[in-house]
Amino acid sequence: MRLDRLAVGLMVGLMVAPVFGQAAWTVKPEWVRAHEEFLASDVMAGRGSATRDEEITATYVASEFMGYGLKMAPGMSSYLQAAEVVSPRLDGHAVLKAGGVTLNEGSDFTLLISSGADVSGPVAMVSGDLKTARVSKGAVVVVGALPAGQAGMQAIGAVQRSGPAMVVVGEDESTQGLYTMFGGKTRTPIRLKDAAAGRTRATIVSVSKAGMAKLAGLGSGTVLSLHVHVVPEATARKTFNAIGYLEGSEPGSGTILLTAHLDHLGIGAPVNGDSIYNGANDDAAGTTAVLELAHALAGGPKTRRNVLFVCYGSEEAGELGSTYFGEHPPVPLKELVANLEFEMIGTQDPKMPKGVLLLTGWERSNLGPTLKEHGALLGPDPYPEEHFFERSDNYALALQGVVAHTAAGWGTPPTYHKPDDDLAHLDIGFMTSAIQSLVEPVRWLATSDFKPAWNAGGEPKRQ
Repeated sequence: MRLDRLAVGLMVGLMVAPVFGQAAWTVKPEWVRAHEEFLASDVMAGRGSATRDEEITATYVASEFMGYGLKMAPGMSSYLQAAEVVSPRLDGHAVLKAGGVTLNEGSDFTLLISSGADVSGPVAMVSGDLKTARVSKGAVVVVGALPAGQAGMQAIGAVQRSGPAMVVVGEDESTQGLYTMFGGKTRTPIRLKDAAAGRTRATIVSVSKAGMAKLAGLGSGTVLSLHVHVVPEATARKTFNAIGYLEGSEPGSGTILLTAHLDHLGIGAPVNGDSIYNGANDDAAGTTAVLELAHALAGGPKTRRNVLFVCYGSEEAGELGSTYFGEHPPVPLKELVANLEFEMIGTQDPKMPKGVLLLTGWERSNLGPTLKEHGALLGPDPYPEEHFFERSDNYALALQGVVAHTAAGWGTPPTYHKPDDDLAHLDIGFMTSAIQSLVEPVRWLATSDFKPAWNAGGEPKRQ
């Protein structure tokens, strides 16, 4: 770590508070870049969910909160909230067998999704329109040619809904892309230790062209088995949330919640020789926004409402950190006035006006339009078909009645879940301006008596 980076970290708590009412607080690009230099550095190894690197990341965020003068949240004895997680870890040497055919993971196939247990069932060959295919529950579906791109993944999803034990598909660009999005690792189920095990998803295997040629000779009904090897964990795995608290002058007036996730995909399959999925945009950028808003609000006049700053762990593994926070909030959820989540604010979306962040679920409540009226560079999400509102940490709280939205830059940038999501591909100027635009609107929200509300029909409901 460079000396100038250490100096920044040590001096943040010594900043002289600005006079409210002037261009009250200036977010400096060197502060924004300094956070990214650390969080997205190769030494952090991609901040994998529920890893030691995630814990180091959470500790960094917590130390910055301390430096800004934030306190521990009510009832907490630390700036870190830890939760134990459970997930099988595989050794990467699975074997597919059927009759005299044996295929090996790595050389013959890629294990995309696994339950973490052995799987077997009678073969069912499927071709044609996969969206209308129906197979027996527990069968092993061997799929012919997939439609190109996203349509191929949607077709697999349609087959999965029939309840097969396993889906075997030929390797192509879409399966390779999916594996890259998983960080070049098999996706296995992960859950909080105290949570009930969820529904087991079908195992998905992507087989090479040569391997598929061998499987093509199998007759329907032949039993195809996948054998996996689980590596015992030496120690319990934990995920970590970093939490800082700014008490308002009227604590009973409610709490504003500002959040992001601090984890990413860790180390994965190399792409162009790079195996570190740095996550500079996803979501070191959002973490940086939370840090610099904490910096600004703590450095200004006391707010009327409390402000809770939280950076969640294990979002990439299934939003485990935010789930745990929702189950163990340091303040009652009914006291939360609003939640603003920050996700991938590191680049400008080409569909948005210059300099403007998209806000998911814009039309669902009056929060976004009101913040915009007070100067926030926010606008409607131009991708309603992607359902981004339901795909971020805000959603679990929204389901519990909290007016909660996510502010984002580019919905799905070219670097999404790839090793080149690094510092070189960030727009620090865009990030800085976006964060700057939110300082006074958020300060106003934390000082006023305005309470955001859902618009008619906008509040999401549990299915």
